[in-house]
Amino acid sequence: RHGQGLLNYLELMGDAVEARTLDEVIDRLILFDRTVAFIPANTDRTMALELRHPALVSYLVTVFERLWRLAIPLSAALPDTGIEGISHREQSIAALLAEGHQDAVIAERLGISVRTARAHIARLSETLGAASRTQLGVRIAQAGLDGTSQGVPAPVILPGQESPTAR
Repeated sequence: RHGQGLLNYLELMGDAVEARTLDEVIDRLILFDRTVAFIPANTDRTMALELRHPALVSYLVTVFERLWRLAIPLSAALPDTGIEGISHREQSIAALLAEGHQDAVIAERLGISVRTARAHIARLSETLGAASRTQLGVRIAQAGLDGTSQGVPAPVILPGQESPTAR
């Protein structure tokens, strides 16, 4: 959303492309004519796996389309968090903190550096008046930034139990 390279590219392309952003990033996915897909084949992304099986390609198309619908058009403003001093990015970080993720995992999932994630966490902590990481978790839940709907806690799934929504 803020990368100058992307913004320059979109400016060059004009109305020929539409860009959208998600809070969390996924690995690269390239689809061609709903018949061929390419996904990373190793962690350093120097090789790609070519998929041509119709069921696999169809599944990846469905995943892409769902993510596309969830994404916010680049031309649209980010939704307001409803809490003064807390940005949309910090709201995303708060939800990931509430899930128990460490800074490095949060950074990876949001496509930012660990240093940037920690800076956001520090601002979030300061805004919510938290003196410790534990207190920050409590304040996140109290403010409704933990990703639960309207303050209703998410169900706790213990090891060996199946999620109530799992099929």
